[in-house]
Amino acid sequence: MADFEKIVLEKGMYGVPGKSFTQVLEELDSSENYKGTALEGLDAYQRQLKRFGIRVSGTGSDTVEKFFSTTSSAALFPEYVSRAVSSGMESANKVTDLVATVTKIDGMDYRTITAEEDGEYKELKPVVEGAQLPQTTIRVGDGLVKLRKHGRMLVSSYEALRFQKLDLFTVALRQIGAYIATSQMRDAVDTLINGDGAKPGITFTAGTPGYSDFIAMWGRLSPYSLNTVIAGTEAMEKLLQISEFKDAQAGMNFQGTGKLCTPLGANLIHIPGMEAGKIIGLDKNCALEMVQAGDVSTEYDKLIDRQLERAAISVITGFARIYQGAAQGISYTVSA
Repeated sequence: MADFEKIVLEKGMYGVPGKSFTQVLEELDSSENYKGTALEGLDAYQRQLKRFGIRVSGTGSDTVEKFFSTTSSAALFPEYVSRAVSSGMESANKVTDLVATVTKIDGMDYRTITAEEDGEYKELKPVVEGAQLPQTTIRVGDGLVKLRKHGRMLVSSYEALRFQKLDLFTVALRQIGAYIATSQMRDAVDTLINGDGAKPGITFTAGTPGYSDFIAMWGRLSPYSLNTVIAGTEAMEKLLQISEFKDAQAGMNFQGTGKLCTPLGANLIHIPGMEAGKIIGLDKNCALEMVQAGDVSTEYDKLIDRQLERAAISVITGFARIYQGAAQGISYTVSA
């Protein structure tokens, strides 16, 4: 019997502080031991699925009931739910196009760092002999990063789901992940506009908007780069009417990759629900930090015990500004 077939699966593996279910499994059954074997490329959780013969995708996928054929295999179900939701978040996630880094924490309290520089020092001008070098002051922020929980309640009965194919159930779970990702995106935009509690929101300059407004915003961002532009539906419609945005090369890029870009080379990101009359340009490498308290959380006790009637699935995240000047905005009057 292979090592992964000897592992005793139980609820307590979900409650280990600072570790996910898969990480606990990996400590018991390291993937390093399977290099050069037929199981290479599978992680510890996927080997457990193979152990119990559970197929979660494809035309031959099993039913939900397969997870509950034994007490041990039932312990794999919450991780399946978490992975399906995470997959939906990744497919719909635009947050990674805005944040410079993602910080994962174990608790609920977090203070980010702030970096302060004098404007004249950003150019790093030559320093004469004996003079003081320009300084970048890095310190812990004054306030805690505001963390928000986003999630959905899984409302169904085990009897209603037991004979459903897992690949179909995955579609529903992935959509839950997409909803969560959309909510996170709105939180990120809100942090840019209104600040994070420690740093104020960005500065908006009145505009048309027109191509000249983007040139001006590009200049105001210096020495940061204008590599990302975000806008809501109404603003996006206006942007796409600007003649310079109809450049043939930009159109070819959109047709080939599905990504919109501006004449200045910045990625153009559509944020449904973003406040009308505002457009934000930023340097994604310097503007925002995403803070995540753990991974996707599921009520594993309920899921393992087949109590699916009201099982919560949630993620806790927050956002903090890093460099104050790394994001600028254009505001304009929305016609009635």
